[in-house]
Amino acid sequence: MKILKQISIEMNIREMQVSSVKRLLDDGATIPFIARYRKEATGELDEVQVQQIKTLLEKYEDLEKRKLAIIKSLKESDSYTDKLGLEIKNASSLVLLEDIYLPYKPKRKTRGVKAKELGLEPLAMSILSGEEYEIKNYLTDSLDSKMALAGAKDIIAEIISEDRRVRGSLRRYFEEEGILQCKVVKAKKDEALKFKDYFDFNQILNNTPSHRILAILRGSSEGFLKFHIEPNRDYSIAIIDRLYAKGPHKKIIHETIEDSYKRLLYPSIETEIKNKYKKIADEKAIDVFQDNLRELLLSSPLGGKKILAIDPGLRSGSKIACLSREGEFLEYQLIKPLPPHNQFDDSKRKIMSLCKKYNIEAITIGNGTGGREMEEFCRELDLSIPVIMTNEAGASVYSASQCARDEFPDLDLTVRGAISIGRRLIDPLAELVKIDPKAIGVGQYQHDVDQKLLKESLANTVISCVNGVGVELNTASKELLSYVAGLNKKSAQNIIDYRKNYGGFTSRKELLKVKGIGAKAYEQAAGFLRVNRSKIPLDRSSVHPERYSLVNSMADDLGVDIESLMSSDTLRKSIELKKYISDDIGLPTLKDILNELSKPGRDPRSNFELFEFDKNIKTINDLEKGLQLPGIVTNVTAFGAFVDIGVHQDGLVHISQLSNSFVKNPADVVKAGEKVKVLVLDVDIERKRISLSMKI
Repeated sequence: MKILKQISIEMNIREMQVSSVKRLLDDGATIPFIARYRKEATGELDEVQVQQIKTLLEKYEDLEKRKLAIIKSLKESDSYTDKLGLEIKNASSLVLLEDIYLPYKPKRKTRGVKAKELGLEPLAMSILSGEEYEIKNYLTDSLDSKMALAGAKDIIAEIISEDRRVRGSLRRYFEEEGILQCKVVKAKKDEALKFKDYFDFNQILNNTPSHRILAILRGSSEGFLKFHIEPNRDYSIAIIDRLYAKGPHKKIIHETIEDSYKRLLYPSIETEIKNKYKKIADEKAIDVFQDNLRELLLSSPLGGKKILAIDPGLRSGSKIACLSREGEFLEYQLIKPLPPHNQFDDSKRKIMSLCKKYNIEAITIGNGTGGREMEEFCRELDLSIPVIMTNEAGASVYSASQCARDEFPDLDLTVRGAISIGRRLIDPLAELVKIDPKAIGVGQYQHDVDQKLLKESLANTVISCVNGVGVELNTASKELLSYVAGLNKKSAQNIIDYRKNYGGFTSRKELLKVKGIGAKAYEQAAGFLRVNRSKIPLDRSSVHPERYSLVNSMADDLGVDIESLMSSDTLRKSIELKKYISDDIGLPTLKDILNELSKPGRDPRSNFELFEFDKNIKTINDLEKGLQLPGIVTNVTAFGAFVDIGVHQDGLVHISQLSNSFVKNPADVVKAGEKVKVLVLDVDIERKRISLSMKI
């Protein structure tokens, strides 16, 4: 109950909401299911809030486990007392808990431990408490007065370094006033040019943007930079002096404090603060990655069109893959219209023949090397069909994956790449789920952040997108199905096998016949799966099967069938929703049902819009200051946005150039995949850097 109350305070929601989410999670419910179909129970919490509750529950459960482990350790070492147990029980954070445990934690043979073994602890305590002492009482044949005093000071230094008051005060001071100081490793200065901005860098840690912290961490890990968190040393020692340097022995204690700070406290607290800010920077970078990934996954689909997809290439030629409206592979060809081959006539003949043979409705071209040249070649054919550039990031990763080998075991890697490019145009989400999100190229310092957290966060984003759009049960790939709430890779494969053996599904309920899918998995998954061939109209919507009887009651009360109710706005408006409120069904669910009946199974993604790069700009050499160009945002970072303007090198719109108004967060202004108009500010051909502005 204490944990639930703490979470409710942190999130500023009712404790009942936290309790309901915990109960549902414990019962095996998934986050998409809870957010979509249990609104009354949670007080209409959205996916982000449900995920946050789940994360906080795990955090506090881990804290409780650590408390039990510490208590066990204390009892085993006969250090446990009721007072200590109460302090541990009431510890509200892992940092405070570890501070409480630190003096009792088993440690290596430190200088303080060795001094205690020499019997110097009473001397140390006398100095600390201000009592008089006779140092001669502690001397031996091998221990003179100087050595005895030094040993006592070592004991005191460790006592001070383990004092939670000292550590807490220093932490706060490090965070509030600490300076992040960074220097280049002189011997590697020439190799470290990409980190030039940090060769002699000083900034208050608390004001340092997360992307700078990650850049410095990368430079440090590669051996080019050295950095420290430097608070004012004298003020830090003064903080400790106020607590300890008292009484007749304060000079000795002050000397000990200086040693404790330099040798024990500063390295320990600095490491803690570095780790904390690394974690904060990781989380912010992962948030940026998640936002970009979401925008990319939810890019507008062209939909069911017959596609001729081209993976452009120069030396080895360009690979063509023809696809049906469902994305099925039809035929492959190799053409070589680009330098050094320049086989224009043969390439033209092949493309025109394929377009006629399969009644092609759109041509898409990967945006890699040779992409713009291939685009120009295809446009000159004047086929009266759209020619569309597609971001091919990660296509090569897919081509070599087990997924691609399973789908197309007899096809070459390059052909698989062309197929993937074509399918991305038809349905970006369905194709991109087959690729590790880290290979899509929308991350910021993605190899430097916590990899476990990154993997979990990106997986949650994919799950959210897949369930938000919905999945057709009879056509979805194994990869797409595996992200549906309640399903996994094994049950997704069982669905594929069932489709092969029985010719597909004719209703949602038939899903229960699939091996490994029981009542719980069905409950979680059914609402996110569509069966467009079903004779039951609601199977084509996101209305959950558990609410079919409710919708049937609505139709019966109006004296019509379900189809009529779904097709008539007048009938739906005549429904008195309050009549159908019950203990577990409230207005939120009823409104969702009516909304879905008005547009059953409708794709929530925006409509596809054609886009063309400037026909006169093909390489970075064609750019000049002052040009206004169309572009597509490829990546949004904490410091701005990268934009593809069709020259094989993305340009950067710095955060200061995103808008005429102040921009705190680039994601508030621009999204990955968004079509924008930019102004060329500067071009550095040698370093391949393009500076752009959206202040037009």
